[in-house]
Amino acid sequence: MKRQRLRNIVYLGLKELRSLLRDPIMLVLIVYAFSFSIYTAATAMPETLHKAPIAVIDEDRSPLSERIVDALRPPYFMPPTRITPAEMDARMDAGLDTFALYIPANFQRDMLVRRSPAIQLSVDATRMGQAFTGSGYIQTIVLDQVNEFARREHAVSSPPVDLALRARFNPELNKSWFGGVMQIINNITMLSIVLTGAALIREREHGTLEHLLVMPVAPFEIMASKVLAMAAVVLVASAFALNVVVRGLMGVPIEGSLPLFFVGATLHLFATTSLGILLATLARSMPQFGMLLLMVLLPLQMLSGGSTPRESMPEIVRFVMLAAPNTHFVMLSQGILYRGAGLDVVWPQLISLAVIGSILFMISLARFRKTLAATE
Repeated sequence: MKRQRLRNIVYLGLKELRSLLRDPIMLVLIVYAFSFSIYTAATAMPETLHKAPIAVIDEDRSPLSERIVDALRPPYFMPPTRITPAEMDARMDAGLDTFALYIPANFQRDMLVRRSPAIQLSVDATRMGQAFTGSGYIQTIVLDQVNEFARREHAVSSPPVDLALRARFNPELNKSWFGGVMQIINNITMLSIVLTGAALIREREHGTLEHLLVMPVAPFEIMASKVLAMAAVVLVASAFALNVVVRGLMGVPIEGSLPLFFVGATLHLFATTSLGILLATLARSMPQFGMLLLMVLLPLQMLSGGSTPRESMPEIVRFVMLAAPNTHFVMLSQGILYRGAGLDVVWPQLISLAVIGSILFMISLARFRKTLAATE
């Protein structure tokens, strides 16, 4: 009996894979989500400052002002454009410059005699992604150059304590390393829910679900085949993305054990594919499923800790999100892939994923049986 049930699950799973191969839209979505989507998300992190246009009005023309201008260099800024005060407003109105740095005359002389001269920075705040980040960059650059110049001119000795900054897990503070891995984690959650839910709704709309009801197969076998088939597709695609796109194309180092990560990914897929079945049983059509997906997927990804640290969230939100599988998956993935954590560190997340997945599977199976009973 058990052998027959296993054989039914295998045959039904192969049917799901053949059905997916005949759906070009889903195939394009899978390829895009685990290739171009990862690369573009990693290289276009919103808080990253990259080649921002900047203009400089240098009325001082001193060695110090030249040091400041030379420090504003790519890849954070475009080569500075030297303009006159009369051109500044017109260029910013035309959108040619995001920043305009005004260095007044006698700036170096006033600085050396400690008159506290001021530098004006004009910012086009309509470009929010560059404006807030770039203002901090420019302030740091100017202060560093002024302090270094003052130490040289006044022969000030170095401070007695030298602060050595060492960034673990990402020594270059490269945001694309973070973005690429997190996009894989988010896409695993998204695709697993979409594929399983769409597979069930597609069968209902095409009338093939009724054909299954007259066959000697149980609801458990039908649901298990969809869960296993779609989880296998997402697992293979994520393995390709992690090894070829992230490690190969982008050169992001992976610190921890990939087999341990994929064990956690398998448990996570067990939970999210079950959630996809549950949503599909609640929706009557594909548009309704899409609306439910938006209502569920956006909070899951925004509050799981992948985009915003959980420590910055309200306590009630952190507590509620412990019931979400991708909260534990994000913690597990960051621990393994970023910090090289082992089983002795991530075992609580593995157990949580197994428990949440089992609960979601049982709820989805009960709902699926009820749906099939209403279909008969």
